[in-house]
Amino acid sequence: MTRFLFIISLLLCASAASAQQQPGHDACARDVSRFCRAVMNNGDGAVLACLKQNRTRLSKGCDKVLTDHGQ
Repeated sequence: MTRFLFIISLLLCASAASAQQQPGHDACARDVSRFCRAVMNNGDGAVLACLKQNRTRLSKGCDKVLTDHGQ
C-alpha cells in the first residue's frame, strides 16, 4: 500500500514536459486530473479512494497500475 501511495504522489508531481519520463510513468495523472481534482490536496489516500470510486471510468493504463498494485 505504501509503495502504491508513493507512486501516486510521484505521478501527481511528475512534469509532463520531462524528457526522461518513462512510458507509463504518468498512467493515472490524467485520470487524477479529470476525476479527482477536488481531492488532490487531501492526500494520497483521498486520491486513491477517488480513483477506486471512478474505476469504471479510468483509462486502461491507470486501471492496470491499480491492479498491478493490488488495488
